Amino acid sequence: MVENYEAALGFIHGRTKFKKSDHLNRMKKFLALLGDPQDNVSAIHVAGTNGKGSTVAFTRDLLQSQGYTVGTFTSPFLVRFNERISVDGKAISDGDLIDLVNQVQPVVADLDAHYPEGGPTEFEIITAMMFLYFKNHVDVAVIEVGIGGLLDSTNVFTPAVSVITTVGFDHMKLLGNTLAEIASQKAGIIKPHVPVVVGKLPDEAMAVVNQTASAHQSPIYRLGKEIQAPIKSEAGWQEKFDFHFRDFNFKGLKISLLGDYQVDNASCALAAFLLYQQQHHQPVVAANVARSLDETVWAGRFEPLHKEPLIVIDGAHNEPAITELTRLLKQRFSDNEIFILFGVLADKQHDKMLSTLRTISNLHIILTTFKGPGTRQVTDPKALAAQYADDDRIEVIDNWQLAIGAVLQRMSAEDLFLITGSLYFISDVRAFFLEP
Repeated sequence: MVENYEAALGFIHGRTKFKKSDHLNRMKKFLALLGDPQDNVSAIHVAGTNGKGSTVAFTRDLLQSQGYTVGTFTSPFLVRFNERISVDGKAISDGDLIDLVNQVQPVVADLDAHYPEGGPTEFEIITAMMFLYFKNHVDVAVIEVGIGGLLDSTNVFTPAVSVITTVGFDHMKLLGNTLAEIASQKAGIIKPHVPVVVGKLPDEAMAVVNQTASAHQSPIYRLGKEIQAPIKSEAGWQEKFDFHFRDFNFKGLKISLLGDYQVDNASCALAAFLLYQQQHHQPVVAANVARSLDETVWAGRFEPLHKEPLIVIDGAHNEPAITELTRLLKQRFSDNEIFILFGVLADKQHDKMLSTLRTISNLHIILTTFKGPGTRQVTDPKALAAQYADDDRIEVIDNWQLAIGAVLQRMSAEDLFLITGSLYFISDVRAFFLEP
């Protein structure tokens, strides 16, 4: 029995992170011993290299706008662990978290003692707790895949709709070194006869997803084909677009998350929501759809923390995300001087990320470090800077708080200060600015 919040977190975080995969058999056994709660959760399942979090947020708000109580399962958390299991955007309470740990603990002990490969991992335990909680507390859940899809701990239920937002290079040690290999992992969430919504994928990845959907006789709806979302304007802190899908036509939809890729995420969310409503023979109120998309926010994704001077954080923690971020900066901030504070984990493609950022002309980059999660290493900023010794726009300030102070002294009111890289870094920076 755990008696307090610290002990509950200690139990969760004390578990091993990874174990040799046994094709989800351990996860299924774990859930069976808990009464298979996943079979009593109506849900939308979201996979993808990037865009999962924003897509989950848009989908949650769309469902909420129609009166549903909506659970979301996301990772990692930005401020507090409890955010990972949320209802209507509010994190699970400490008391409910303690109750869930006490529910799963005896089953974990049993598996530790008797299951051939040992008991469940940290993420398997959090996933099981989520299913247990959502079974009794929500009408519908939006469940984000942890890593990949095929062998992810969440991939143990039949969703109402599957969503694959993007496929790019990340977590290659686990998912494979080609886009086709990575796509086959993401496509692992496609279930027989369950519709799948797909964002803009490279041809190599799309071929795999098409093939998987066809093999499962799953209707597939692709952004740019069956789903059309032309962007109308890029003025002010918003994106504006039209949306056409099946019998639905929406004109002049607006979102407050910047970037063409956020229009893609919102469009995937809207298509998934419309499919869900049709399946459940529920009406769609156009005014609620428009309002909900306009009001969606997702912390840490090109999020302004201060207006004058403009200070923005963005958890662009891999190379595909940095590519999209760079495109956004060139589109919307070409007339501004841009100061970028960059800190990233060592297991990411940091050299490629930095070389992409360097294509922005009006740029000053400060490389820094931060405390990584657990035993994960952070990229050495001095070693990274040494690769670009001939670029005088790049400098190193090890202490990120001092780096923020240095940039604020140098920049003018018209400049942009962007702090980006690891989501763990962004979490620390957000707390630094927003906590009293």
